[in-house]
Amino acid sequence: MQYRLLGRTGLRVSELFLGAMSFGDGGASPAEARRIIDLYDDTGGNVIDTANVYRDGQSESILGDVLHGRRDRFVLATKYTLSRDITDPNAAGNHRKSLTLSLEQSLKRLRTDYIDIYWAHLWDRHTPVDETMRALDDAVRAGKILYVGISDAPAWVVAQANTLAHWRGWTPFAGLQVPYNLLQRDIERELLPMAESFEMTVAAWSPLAHGVLTGRSCDLTPQQHTVVAAVREVADEIGATPAQVALAWTRSHSAAVHPILGASTVEQLADNLGVLDTTLSEEQVRRLEAAADFTLGFPSDFLAQSHPGAFGTASNGLDRGARR
Repeated sequence: MQYRLLGRTGLRVSELFLGAMSFGDGGASPAEARRIIDLYDDTGGNVIDTANVYRDGQSESILGDVLHGRRDRFVLATKYTLSRDITDPNAAGNHRKSLTLSLEQSLKRLRTDYIDIYWAHLWDRHTPVDETMRALDDAVRAGKILYVGISDAPAWVVAQANTLAHWRGWTPFAGLQVPYNLLQRDIERELLPMAESFEMTVAAWSPLAHGVLTGRSCDLTPQQHTVVAAVREVADEIGATPAQVALAWTRSHSAAVHPILGASTVEQLADNLGVLDTTLSEEQVRRLEAAADFTLGFPSDFLAQSHPGAFGTASNGLDRGARR
């Protein structure tokens, strides 16, 4: 396992994150969760991601128990925003009250004094961005959280938030959490370029498209069938599993991307960790993407095809590294 820096911070995070969404009833038992975390730890992984609503809070509680005595060696991440009580209008959202109460609840369940990465789980269009950023910064200054991130939000919202944080000396978002896989490449249009521009870490959830890319699903659309067939073909060529090929593809475009491995059994995690030894050739990446039939759309495609007359023929020799 190799490590990178979280966004523009000095925090070292492993190249693969572990998702704990399946820990609890209907998923991994506490004993199985311990085995999963032990394997991840033995491989060198150090980022565990959960949320206050996963399995109705069971995920956080299980993590609190399993990590007891070794919590500090992990980068522990959780989220707030989604409702803790659907009958209470203030039990959800990114406003200060929701943040404060959700954070206190998570700290108790996780049996810790601080959260390493605290994510806003979803863009809340009803809460001003400056309220969210100031409330998060207050929690950082209080020592209850160390770094902040945002999940599932438009690129313009994240850019606005980080620009505002820069102007006002608040803690900016160091990470962005979004879905990314061969069947869902939307982030390549705006979100991934934005994150790279702000030097943010991108945590990719559902890198296996909820298991579709592993080839275990029988009820596939024509497009899904084409992509799964391409993944299987490449897997056979390099002696890997379909899951390993699908995960390797998510890492092929940008070093900012860290796939979140969401396993409910230690066997699933062991298979997924095999991506560390899986390398795709440029030709194989192109073949997989051709099967996915994805286009960036406007304005990216339009700008890429701009006629030389747009900037003049002299711009063809422009040194992109020269800024003065």
